[in-house]
Amino acid sequence: MRHQDAPTDRHEQPAQPADGGVRILIVGATSAIAQATARLLAADGATLFLAGRDATHLGQIADDLTTRGAARVGTMALDLDHTMRHGELLDTATAHMEGLDVVLVAHGTLPDQAASQADWEVARQALETNFLNIAALLTLVANRLEAGRHGTLCVIGSVAGDRGRRSNYVYGTAKGALAIFLQGLRNRLHPAGVRVVTIKPGFVDTPMTATFTKGPLWATPERVARGIHKALEKRGPEVVYLPGFWRVVMLVIRLIPEPLFKRLRL
Repeated sequence: MRHQDAPTDRHEQPAQPADGGVRILIVGATSAIAQATARLLAADGATLFLAGRDATHLGQIADDLTTRGAARVGTMALDLDHTMRHGELLDTATAHMEGLDVVLVAHGTLPDQAASQADWEVARQALETNFLNIAALLTLVANRLEAGRHGTLCVIGSVAGDRGRRSNYVYGTAKGALAIFLQGLRNRLHPAGVRVVTIKPGFVDTPMTATFTKGPLWATPERVARGIHKALEKRGPEVVYLPGFWRVVMLVIRLIPEPLFKRLRL
């Protein structure tokens, strides 16, 4: 039986495809949005390295991506909350792919707001998982890409971070902090030629939101993935709302005066 923390190679082609395929590390690779994005990247012939908690699921995803055209796919089982292992992840992924061009971070949880406001320990864990532990990884990634003066760092945040709302302000706080952290990295890394892309999805129909009532504003993981793929493909905006109409929706929400906003049940 394979040790769950050991990196595995699911394909024996050279690490760098003959066509110059991009080398991409996907963190949180078992999430619905990450999987949908990875399928598009595999079709491009990219070299992929997948990190997530579930080794068995990672292996299944890797096999699927290989059949879809990925040049090579490696995996490593890792809980991102274990920050002391972030360096090991980057070392392993970089060695496996013989380089690193793109890091896509799709890590996070959706905490229960009522439980978070009732118990600080629940709130603290939500903030650590959705911001602090991601920031720890991004610090290492930023230093490496800056030193190499090359690459793209793409992180999935949320429109929830644009304004604090009574229904999810703990989650929104983490995503808002993450957006500001990425904004700072974007300014810092620009002189080194490193792109920092913030993805802000709205409501997405995933297993994490399975119990929510769905409406016309909800998108599929595949629709969001197409937007991420496009953002990685060309030098466009570095703050991307997905689907695009959320940019207008959130602009309106941010402009609502606070006295009125407090009366809204959002």
